[in-house]
Amino acid sequence: MAPNDPVTRLDVVSHQASQRLDIATSEVKHTLADILRRNGMPLNTRCGQRALCDGCIVELTAGALRHTDDRLVTASPEGAPLAVRACEHRLVPRQHTAIAIPPRSALAYQPQVVTDFRLNVSAAHDPVWLQIELPATADSPEAILAFVRERHPQLPVRLGHPSTAHPGAPTRFATVEHRIDHLAVTHLSAHREEHPLGLAIDIGTTTVAVMLVDLLTGKPLARAAGFNQQMHLGDDVLTRINLCTHDPANLDQLRRAVTTQTILPLIDEALRHAGARRDQLKAAVIAANTTMLHLFAGVDPTSMGVAPFTAPFLDHRIVDLAEVADDAFHLPCHLLPGAAAYVGADLTAGVLASALLYDEGPSLLVDVGTNGEIILKSGDRLFGAATAAGPAFEGAGLSCGIRAGDGAISHVGLWASPFRIDVQQINPNGQAPIGICGSTYIDFLAQARGIGLLGETGRFDLDAVPGAAGHIVAHGQNDLAFRVAFGQGKREIVISQRDIAQLLPAKAAIAAGILTLMKQKKLKPADIARLYLAGGFGAHINAANAIASGLLPGFTPQQIVPVGNTSLAGAYLALMDKNAIADIAGAARRIEIIELNLDPGFEDVFIDQLSLP
Repeated sequence: MAPNDPVTRLDVVSHQASQRLDIATSEVKHTLADILRRNGMPLNTRCGQRALCDGCIVELTAGALRHTDDRLVTASPEGAPLAVRACEHRLVPRQHTAIAIPPRSALAYQPQVVTDFRLNVSAAHDPVWLQIELPATADSPEAILAFVRERHPQLPVRLGHPSTAHPGAPTRFATVEHRIDHLAVTHLSAHREEHPLGLAIDIGTTTVAVMLVDLLTGKPLARAAGFNQQMHLGDDVLTRINLCTHDPANLDQLRRAVTTQTILPLIDEALRHAGARRDQLKAAVIAANTTMLHLFAGVDPTSMGVAPFTAPFLDHRIVDLAEVADDAFHLPCHLLPGAAAYVGADLTAGVLASALLYDEGPSLLVDVGTNGEIILKSGDRLFGAATAAGPAFEGAGLSCGIRAGDGAISHVGLWASPFRIDVQQINPNGQAPIGICGSTYIDFLAQARGIGLLGETGRFDLDAVPGAAGHIVAHGQNDLAFRVAFGQGKREIVISQRDIAQLLPAKAAIAAGILTLMKQKKLKPADIARLYLAGGFGAHINAANAIASGLLPGFTPQQIVPVGNTSLAGAYLALMDKNAIADIAGAARRIEIIELNLDPGFEDVFIDQLSLP
């Protein structure tokens, strides 16, 4: 800032701290959301700052802001703080403005990311990077290749311009690396690598999980997880694809967000936890949906945004981390194969890790998220489908919705006689809750309907549960809400009638996708042997409430098997057993993609599922 550059003062109060910022007048042209991000206070700009959600709401407590349509918005000197979207407002030059950031609008809370999984299949110890001890007879390149071929006959073996640590020293060990269609001997050494490490990585649309693994033993050494920093640019896959469509420069920005700003810090965090170094890393395996893999690799995903939704690549691909992350170290990253634009490697990895691939069935693998992704195994055939549920179950656009993380309400229980409400919170640490995450909304739909508080269409029945009347409050303009709890600062944490109107289509999309896919194969819920519920949402959801709310209609709790993060599980399997990559690729080729929107009965099923059972 130049010495004579006039400043604009901004006071910011959040649930963590208060601070005063002096903003150069030359910077006032940026939105309030941009200014806060540049000063280390990123907001929940879930829709890519397109004013389509309320994730970046802040409270104007003093001074004024200017709306993007040039209206001046002024704080009331005596009234309540004025809620405004930070993406739609700018500071007024040379004025003193004060705002408060509600906890649910901040990204400071820690996300709850599922790094645990249930591995239902066994794997050989045959990692994508390994050292082989050579016999004395392997004293020439030809003899070394012959010995490696004998030990690993599944793939051709080639000499990959091997280097030697000490020329002239006796060669006792050969490094062998998986190279998609062959094995490459890449290094000859007199000594064994003592602690070679590998990484299994799951890149989700919202969160990223990293697991550090000892390649010699297969033992996980450390885990790290955090938000996918692409969320600052757009909340869901389609938003990020559209960003690339409208401005090709956004592709590079999205690539850096996931590689440099997300994955590299998580790798370093995992290494710190394990007391390890970057130079010990030998390989990584990454599972993700198809769009996330393209953005990681810096490949334009725009063809997946319009029919016929064609992915530039689906096969196994190896990308050097140094080529996609700024100032990164060289590390071969194996991108697992997917089946289609909207049935990606996260699902194909899950097909193997959950053991659905070997299940006698009929069985389902369901990953409930922004896109509800479904794999059905019936006989020897695999069918895959995706249905757009939207981000409601991640809290987007809901009155008090947030992603699962510290301080979020994770479950709620309701009883009618006498009326009682019980609330569970993620890592409360003695603090009041900051918002509501997706599993709670499922609980509420099921239990409020069960005690009569909600009717079949999701409207409040104010007379059904007299004891609950004190929890029904006015909300916004012409809306009612149920108060779940009091949050920080005695703020009411509520589920409004408008929230329910957004949740019902989300749960109906998942339910209709499952039912339509089964109906095409002449199956009913009772015919399904197991429904494997994958992902973070599936790991924490109450199965009985998922059924009672109509999210998983017609099933029983006994059929539902939570399997955790099967995407990470599949990446781990492939890291430790390179042959698993071929199994995943084979599964991907077998999956027959069903376009649910082309099924003439899908819309009718969707409409039926909009009501509560």
